[in-house]
Amino acid sequence: SVLVANRGEIARRVFATARRMGLETIAVYSEADAGAAHVADADRAVPIGPAAARESYLVPEKIIAAAKEAGAEAIHPGYGFLSENADFADAVTAAGLVWIGPPSAAIRAMGLKDAAKALMQKAGVPVTPGYLGEDQAEATLAKEAARIGYPVLIKAVAGGGGKGMRRVDDAAGFSAALGAARREATAAFGDDRVLLETYVTRPRHIEVQVFGDSHGHVVHLYERDCSLQRRHQKVIEEAPAPGMDAKTREAVTSAAVKAAQAVNYVGAGTVEFIADASAGLRPDRIWFMEMNTRLQVEHPVTEMVTGLDLVEWQLRVAAGEPLPLKQKEIGLTGHAVEARLYAESPANGFLPSTGVLEHFQLPPTVRADTGVEEGGEVTPFNDPMIAKLIAHAETREAALAELAEACDAVEVWPVKTNAGFLARCLEQPDFIAGDIDTGFIERNLAELTAPPEPSPAALSAAAQAAMVVDETTEPAPSPWRDLAGFRLNAPPETAVRLFLGGKPVIAEAREAGAPRSVLLTDADEIVVFEAGEAFVFTAHPPAAEEVDAAADGQIRSPMPGKVTQLPVKAGDKVAKGQALLTLEAMKMEHALTAPFDGTVETVSVALGDQVSEGAVLVKLAAISSPPA
Repeated sequence: SVLVANRGEIARRVFATARRMGLETIAVYSEADAGAAHVADADRAVPIGPAAARESYLVPEKIIAAAKEAGAEAIHPGYGFLSENADFADAVTAAGLVWIGPPSAAIRAMGLKDAAKALMQKAGVPVTPGYLGEDQAEATLAKEAARIGYPVLIKAVAGGGGKGMRRVDDAAGFSAALGAARREATAAFGDDRVLLETYVTRPRHIEVQVFGDSHGHVVHLYERDCSLQRRHQKVIEEAPAPGMDAKTREAVTSAAVKAAQAVNYVGAGTVEFIADASAGLRPDRIWFMEMNTRLQVEHPVTEMVTGLDLVEWQLRVAAGEPLPLKQKEIGLTGHAVEARLYAESPANGFLPSTGVLEHFQLPPTVRADTGVEEGGEVTPFNDPMIAKLIAHAETREAALAELAEACDAVEVWPVKTNAGFLARCLEQPDFIAGDIDTGFIERNLAELTAPPEPSPAALSAAAQAAMVVDETTEPAPSPWRDLAGFRLNAPPETAVRLFLGGKPVIAEAREAGAPRSVLLTDADEIVVFEAGEAFVFTAHPPAAEEVDAAADGQIRSPMPGKVTQLPVKAGDKVAKGQALLTLEAMKMEHALTAPFDGTVETVSVALGDQVSEGAVLVKLAAISSPPA
């Protein structure tokens, strides 16, 4: 029997393989996840405490107690949470349970980035130039940054997943970036120490999947490219890496195996490298960055191109078996691409979106690993990733096209997602050409996050839906019936006046155009799904109180969160775009800025406060223009 000390899609992913192998599956869940899909999937489930992860999923004693209560034989940590906590690994084995992961010594060796780099240097693995010293004084770090030369990258020593990481372009911005990195690192890892690296201006993020067993064997399962990132969080991953030639592949995979051997690695791990892509991928321009001592979020692309089940390998290795295959027996077929579907709004600064998934449909044409089902809830207590969509085809171009089409077909309501953004990334000409680096999204941000417009076919679908609603509505007052007969150079009953985003649009009900999926909500809204977006039409404009509250100076919380920075007070003058406060939610910091030049009238929160979605946090008064 296997207990998964995790939640969401990774718990469900492990359960799927465990069931196939005839193992009993055991889930743990916080109060926020009592009705979650991973709980329903498991043979047994044990509650472990409050909604906040730090009081449930991140408490080793609660996980081990749950395992004992359920009679579990082994614990799989998934990724995130306690997966790279060496003390937890020791506690699991001390409790007489099987730890489905690497030895605690390997976790410790690779867990601290500065120590890991020193170890890799000793093992002959090339590492990125930087500062790995123990002196953490700000003055020392600033001096070292100047020595390395800007731009530099600040990284949390205990970090991962982009948390506690900041790029700094000049000395003037160093102090603020260091403070932000340390706060984020403390919140995520309980450790505010950092290291510095030279910032490669055209970096590619190349990583190698490695596997070791307890019999001294280590193999690689080829490389992945994870260069499409936003704020150091991976967005789209693929295997193999585009533009990877045989000589460079041999260099990077050999270095990865050497890194794993240096720490006597057992189980699944990923050795991450940074490549200078300014002149294409070259063997002498790829450096060790870090090793993740766990299964990665993006492991499905490796499974698709190798035809292997990595979770099965984990379970077999943990049971003491040798690796199922030798290096020469591991093949590479076709190309696979994965996109991370997040509950967030790209058009609104990628702010997380929470709520009940009243409508949730993923395309059946690709592999979909998801942690939620229709009717489930996205809460503010955990990561906003709700699914991973993975396509596999003979060529990279075919895989990209298949995944873009799948992202276009995603239907989610009322929670917002990045599906349309993902499709635009996959269809961007430079990305298709393989001209990528970790700055790709930032360079193309305006294009990729531009507010989408519905096509004529989508407008037609909305008009037809409005007319159907009107025809089936009782004669009582109805906004839809009031619009009947409206015409604009069209036959009667074929055009209606609707509102989209508060603005009037004329929608004509025509037969032409591809059909669109339409949802009618209880709030008399018509939702048309197209290109990964949800376009919401209404019969009436929004009420005055629903119109942009920020225009009246009220800065509201876009999500539940914790106030981690509050640099302003009543009476302060602020400029448009100036940060007013910072919220921490879903493991990330989100800055709220002034919508116009003004004066702070009131501040309704204090540093450290937990706030609810929609709460007024700051009130601004506009600065009047001087008389002419």
